[in-house]
Amino acid sequence: MRQVVLDTETTGLEPAQGHRIIEIGCVEIVNRRVTDRTFHHYLNPEREVDAGALQVHGISNEFLSDKPRFADVAQDLLGFLEGAEVLIHNAPFDVGFLSHELARVEPALGPLGGHCTVTDTLALARQRHPGKKNSLDALCKQYGVDNSCRDLHGALLDAQLLAEVYLAMTGGQAAFSLAVRTEARAYDRNAAGLPRPERGTLPVVRASEAEQVAHETRLAALDRASGGRCLWKELGW
Repeated sequence: MRQVVLDTETTGLEPAQGHRIIEIGCVEIVNRRVTDRTFHHYLNPEREVDAGALQVHGISNEFLSDKPRFADVAQDLLGFLEGAEVLIHNAPFDVGFLSHELARVEPALGPLGGHCTVTDTLALARQRHPGKKNSLDALCKQYGVDNSCRDLHGALLDAQLLAEVYLAMTGGQAAFSLAVRTEARAYDRNAAGLPRPERGTLPVVRASEAEQVAHETRLAALDRASGGRCLWKELGW
């Protein structure tokens, strides 16, 4: 089964008001394993980024001025998404923008739903955790996914985090590609030249004996639930 986790960043909130996509990030999952295939582009929106949106993602007009336009990457994006189940957190927002952008390129392309199926992970999270906060940050905390480098929103970074959250939320043992995650985060915050607040040195806290026992108990439960396929036990961690 092939799935693609997708996220976007935009100049504002309403495509009907002329707002555009400025970043697309996609991460591939095949048979519940994150692969090394990603799709990532910053885009020139041919308009100004709203001040409120800039505070969320930190992507400036100057940074985007020499980037490709959506029309330049549209066919490559559709090729990456074709036939997949696309996982999006708060899907109506991103699908609305993507369908609007596709219509600008060529009306015959139709809406995004004509190229793939879409699953809203926010709706899924609300079913699993009614009455609780189900933002990406809240779900990272709920499932123990490290989002410490998420100082600002970023499409590729958020897609990678959502992939980990989704696999944890839907149960079973899942394998994450740590190399892909590291590469994606480094690109978003360093190579792309986007702002990243300074951080101090993090303390190293060793697990106590009681915590180690609790850890082994949890691994045994995972091993039973996965039919003896607990990746952590296989690797001897």
